[in-house]
Amino acid sequence: MEYRKLGNSELELSTITYGAFAIGGTMWAGTDKKDAIDSIHASIDHGVTTIDTAPFYGFGLSEEMIGEAVKSHDRSKVQLLTKFGLVWDGSNNGKGDYFFDADDNGKKVPIYKYSSKQNVIKEIEESLKRLQTDYIDLLQIHWPDITTPISETMEAVETLIQQGKIRAFGVSNYNVSQIQEAQKTVQVVSDQVAYSMLNRKIEEELIPFTVAENIGIIAYSPMERGLLTGKYFLDSKLKENDHRNGYFGKFDLQQVKTLIEELSSLAHSKHVSISQLVLRWTTLQKGIAVVLAGARNAEQAISNAKTMDFDLSPSELEFINQAIAKIK
Repeated sequence: MEYRKLGNSELELSTITYGAFAIGGTMWAGTDKKDAIDSIHASIDHGVTTIDTAPFYGFGLSEEMIGEAVKSHDRSKVQLLTKFGLVWDGSNNGKGDYFFDADDNGKKVPIYKYSSKQNVIKEIEESLKRLQTDYIDLLQIHWPDITTPISETMEAVETLIQQGKIRAFGVSNYNVSQIQEAQKTVQVVSDQVAYSMLNRKIEEELIPFTVAENIGIIAYSPMERGLLTGKYFLDSKLKENDHRNGYFGKFDLQQVKTLIEELSSLAHSKHVSISQLVLRWTTLQKGIAVVLAGARNAEQAISNAKTMDFDLSPSELEFINQAIAKIK
């Protein structure tokens, strides 16, 4: 495994970071708790020391399972990353910016973006309990909340830093101007944003800015929620309450299938999986600090960790880039 310093912080994160969205089960057609906890243990045992989660993932379940798993490891050698700002329990009393309705076992739960100072403090206390720790290595705002001044949110963050409850602060899904506004109050060390072979929009404006400012990019959805594994084209049966039924529809699936077929020859020659090839390419892109990779069992976790066991030459990267360029 390779470890990278995150932006202008003191944090050293594993380049492949465990992404804990799917194990929460919400929007992913449920979860298997034993498999999920096993995947966390396997990740840590194979060098993936960084785990990224959020209260929204499983309405607290993801954080709870991580807390249970991590307590048997050396906490000082594991970096816990979580977020705040998505409210589902009604505690916002209708305040905030309505986001969408999440499916919770057939029940529609309204989700709000809400990052008032009071809510930030409340959420962090809840996360600390679920994670069974007294500090969070990197706290991130999950999504911008247009109903709360950024300065108010950041004042709460600054308080948490002073109290020693968080080591560093990052944003998620923030654009350049929002980061600049946040920086007026608190040091921003990272921005967690969507980035993949099929979605490279951040290369236009965000990456040049974050590189210049020494802010690390944490790339989420590098596999486009499993689409780039190629498994979808072998068995396209997703459960009814799996959000990917709609998510995959925004892509030209034939073009994606062609891309995977082109990359298969290179993956085969290097004795790696398509998933590992896609993740490795992502880790080598300009401005990317760490890459989130989800795992729902130990086998997937170990495969993700082994992504860093090989490298890609300039000619191999060019081959991959030419294949990606054919996607419109």
